[in-house]
Amino acid sequence: MKYRNRVQGSFEKKLNRFIAEVYVNGIKEQVHIKNTGRLTNLLQPGVEVLLELNDRPNRKTRFSLISVAKEGGWVNIDSLASNRMAYEALKAGKLAEFGAVNYIQREVTYGDSRFDLYFEKAAEKGFIEVKGVTLEQGGAAMFPDAPTSRGTKHVLELIKAAQEGYTCAILFIVQMKGCHAFAPHREMDPAFANALRQASLQGVQILAYDARVEEDACMIDAPLPVHIEGIEARKINRP
Repeated sequence: MKYRNRVQGSFEKKLNRFIAEVYVNGIKEQVHIKNTGRLTNLLQPGVEVLLELNDRPNRKTRFSLISVAKEGGWVNIDSLASNRMAYEALKAGKLAEFGAVNYIQREVTYGDSRFDLYFEKAAEKGFIEVKGVTLEQGGAAMFPDAPTSRGTKHVLELIKAAQEGYTCAILFIVQMKGCHAFAPHREMDPAFANALRQASLQGVQILAYDARVEEDACMIDAPLPVHIEGIEARKINRP
């Protein structure tokens, strides 16, 4: 996926979950944060950020914060980007677990939930729920970075769909490079971690891919090992 009208800035502080102050060309601007997570590991005073300019007159802010500099690269924090990357990769047949599919639809309702992707492949029908990951600890990509009752609800609903014969998967897109494994963040949200473990035992695929994040684009790249039972980040073996 591509971004247009990008500018660089220097992060100052968060005002609330959705608004931050960023210096753009020496001018302090209030910008929209395209992510509802805490992002405390990334959004530190003085860190370089990328913003997308939008001049629509009805917007309260001219800029949206899309990426944060980290260790010589970028971490994409746009919560909509992971869904778009997943859709583009599935459509192009770049997700090895699914191959070429015949039909894709976004935002499909099932039960009391709305899943990110629905697909058909010959007689096979399935749902994919996509989760963007921005938290890294000691080489491990972890989700969530804040408690998510909505995320737990999605996982439990996927279990029901799998029991009814649908092919179901939860796809964690790590919106950066440099991680060597993915694990649920049990300390942050044990209910979500327990639901994810239950889903894996009920036939729901738990997948993780990292992403190449450039200044004007991001795309799914390589699969990552998934540790459902959790992992101590400091014990991850780097290659």
